[in-house]
Amino acid sequence: MMHNYLYFIWPFKQEILLLLAIFILLLVQIFVDKPNKEWTMQWVNLFLLITVFTGFWQVGYTSDVSVMFQLSPLIAFEKSVLAFATYLISLQGYQWLKHQTYFIEFYVLLLSSLLGMFCMISATHFLFFYVGLELSTIPLAILANFHLQKKQSSEAAFKFIVSASFASAIFLLGISFLYGSIGTLSFNAIATQLNVNPLSILAFVLLFTGLLFKISVVPFHLWTADVYQGSPVIVTAFLSVVSKASILFVLLNLLLNVFYSLEQIWHLMLLILLLLTIFVGNLFALRQQNFKRFMAFSSITQVGFILVAFMGQHVLASAAVIYFVVVYLFSNLCVFGVISLVSTTTGKENIADFKGFYQSNPFLAWVLLLGLFSLAGIPPTAGFFGKFFLLLSGIQHVQYFSWITIAALNLIITLYYYLRVVVVIFQRDAAAEIPKLYISYPIKVSFFICIVGVLLVGVASWIYQYIFTLDFAAF
Repeated sequence: MMHNYLYFIWPFKQEILLLLAIFILLLVQIFVDKPNKEWTMQWVNLFLLITVFTGFWQVGYTSDVSVMFQLSPLIAFEKSVLAFATYLISLQGYQWLKHQTYFIEFYVLLLSSLLGMFCMISATHFLFFYVGLELSTIPLAILANFHLQKKQSSEAAFKFIVSASFASAIFLLGISFLYGSIGTLSFNAIATQLNVNPLSILAFVLLFTGLLFKISVVPFHLWTADVYQGSPVIVTAFLSVVSKASILFVLLNLLLNVFYSLEQIWHLMLLILLLLTIFVGNLFALRQQNFKRFMAFSSITQVGFILVAFMGQHVLASAAVIYFVVVYLFSNLCVFGVISLVSTTTGKENIADFKGFYQSNPFLAWVLLLGLFSLAGIPPTAGFFGKFFLLLSGIQHVQYFSWITIAALNLIITLYYYLRVVVVIFQRDAAAEIPKLYISYPIKVSFFICIVGVLLVGVASWIYQYIFTLDFAAF
């Protein structure tokens, strides 16, 4: 009897672990007057690591656990990627969190948002999917306002919640039209019964638009830079890496499985949007002076390149996107980890403040260099291999070859503005404006993990092969 019960709940093990962590944090907040911050952060990080590793324990995995929930090795791997990114962000926020009065509330909101993302990835019904979408979004609006003493943080939260509400309203309208067109909201039923007609196309466009807001695809990107700049740096990192990755994982399922019959329509939409996204992201990144705003437009450009892969054959596209998300995780967190440490210690966030940074903080400068080189796609960093697989997937359709070539040429612009920052960091003829910084042990651990990821994920071919195998089994 107990064995059957455990077998039933085992597919939900990663969600249950997050719920357990949230429940314990709430109990600590209620019954402990002055909880030990370091101890609390350590066991939360332990829970996140356990969540990562349980995703690779494939006992009891089935394609459909219930009418609204599914689990497979690929889905579990995607959840592990999100949990691991959250673990690294938690490590990098160590010094900032030590000085926060409401650090338990911070973790409750962070884990709640992650739980919502898990629900989205496993959803097989749009009602359950929408619950996960809102659960992942609402805590992020509160986290964006976690600098309670800063007006800019409140403005960021306001812009985020207004944009997110607008996107959710569009998404709900799409759900309504989809139900009116088919009479069901089940993913499996939609995939088999969806007909190409004006109502179903309108429903898809609205659904698609609502999700594009979440990953800042042009022209739905206007909220991104202000929210990134006003939020605490580790919240910005979470938005840039974990939140975007979850929506990209969802889009893989929706576009390649659920709305497969509308492939010609969404191919055309994606082609136009990815070119706009890459061009606008590059154009605005060139003129940014604030590091977080710079990373905002950098992330917009990266999303444009990720969308290139969706133009290809399904298994290759899925493998390329998931692999690049893993690469992007390490690359982006190299940069955001350094920005977070500098911002927490000195309050400086402008690119000009990093002038001569190598002279006073050589280790941090090298971490920053590796992250920027990987984002630019410079070999032998993992970013080069990630971009290669994205473009390789995109050019599978010969009719899109010239357009994908135009997207690839934008890598030259991308290379320029990343190198512009590197020149500032390694400038020798100027006195360092940032003094030598103390790096606590958890932050050092996160940096070494990110460095290893940037250097080894690209050359370790078995990682891509493992992801490709999971994708092949899923499709």
